[in-house]
Amino acid sequence: MRSILKVFIFLLITGSAFPQKVLTLDEAINIALHKNTTLQRSTNNLKTFESGLMASYGNLLPSLSASGSWGWDKSEEAGRTLNIGGAIFNIPPSTTESRNYSAGINANWILFDGLSNIAGLSQSQNDLQSAELSLERLKQDIVFQTISYYYDVINSQQLLKVREDDVKQQQKNLETVTERNKLGAVTLADVYAQQVAFGNAELERIRVSNTLATSKSNLLYYLGLDVFEEYTFPENLSSDEMGVLESNIGKDYEEISDLVNKALNNRLDYQSAKLNLESAYDGVTIARGGHFPRLSGSAGFNTFANRFENLFDSKFYSVGLTLSIPIFSGFAIDNQVQFAQVTAMNREVELNDLEREIKRSIQTTFLDLQAAEKSLNVSENNVKAAEENLKIEQEKYSLGSSKLLDVLIATTNYTTARTNYINAQFAYIVLSKQLKYYLGILEHNK
Repeated sequence: MRSILKVFIFLLITGSAFPQKVLTLDEAINIALHKNTTLQRSTNNLKTFESGLMASYGNLLPSLSASGSWGWDKSEEAGRTLNIGGAIFNIPPSTTESRNYSAGINANWILFDGLSNIAGLSQSQNDLQSAELSLERLKQDIVFQTISYYYDVINSQQLLKVREDDVKQQQKNLETVTERNKLGAVTLADVYAQQVAFGNAELERIRVSNTLATSKSNLLYYLGLDVFEEYTFPENLSSDEMGVLESNIGKDYEEISDLVNKALNNRLDYQSAKLNLESAYDGVTIARGGHFPRLSGSAGFNTFANRFENLFDSKFYSVGLTLSIPIFSGFAIDNQVQFAQVTAMNREVELNDLEREIKRSIQTTFLDLQAAEKSLNVSENNVKAAEENLKIEQEKYSLGSSKLLDVLIATTNYTTARTNYINAQFAYIVLSKQLKYYLGILEHNK
């Protein structure tokens, strides 16, 4: 007995020493924005666009290079004889040594290349802005996905509470029916019927419990956390969530056409797609630049000497202009222009598709949200009615004026009504967030 008591005390101590972590929605969003690998890669890739913009600015400036050289030569020649017209000459051994120094600086500047460098700068600016907007939209994607996973957990958690209450109620009914059967007030068939109802309630509780565990696993996996680590979640809705449930769609949002215009102005992915189209048009300009003459200028200064101290005694200056006129390039430039035009046309199609998708998503979500609001009101009233009906049937059954089947039906209707009400609540909350997400106004910077 003492060993059992020690184990019980140890479990109490360890349970209080290592409490489970409470994970709120804001904390989940914060974790997702810091741990999402796709977001990290996109943030890293942004540096390449910044570097590309810097390189485009550099194309407008002259290129400058400096050079310097030093050389040393030494020749050692052995003695030899030389026969010239029968006369023999002895040439003694000799050693020669020489050094040379040179330095120079040269500059080249593209003065005109068919506006390709200007278009390249514009393209780099558009690409960078598009990447920045895509990054911000990705944050909204992560926030909304986290919200969806999080409310799946909270929804399942509240449904499990309903099923646990149902199991307790069915168990209580079973105990009551069993005692009444012993007294001869009800038949054995009522006992069996209540046993079946209790068993079904247990099975449903197990199913919902498994759904809750799966929802938690999905959320923790998406957040990059250990799925085996235990977390607890708030049991009640927050003040913000209650405010969402009490909101009125008619007051919060305008007509669908106004929502679409608002979305086209706020959707970061739509603005990014427009910049991608502008970038594609810049690509056409760059490709067409190959048809135009290319004018470049150059300037240089060089000096050389055999002794370092005399390096700047001899100087050479140069200035020049080079005009290159393309005449025939084997249709390579035409191919590049055609490719750039096709890219621009595809980007335009993608932009139109995105606009149509935005309209469709907003219309569908807006209508679903309206239906969810009505469903929420109906479900709330159904819970009240089902609860009162259950009380009446239980009272009638206790007085012997009603059948057990009526009580079972009333209990099932009450449980179903509570389940539908909880589902309607979270469907309304998620749809309200989803509409903000499609409008491009879902807050993520906090």
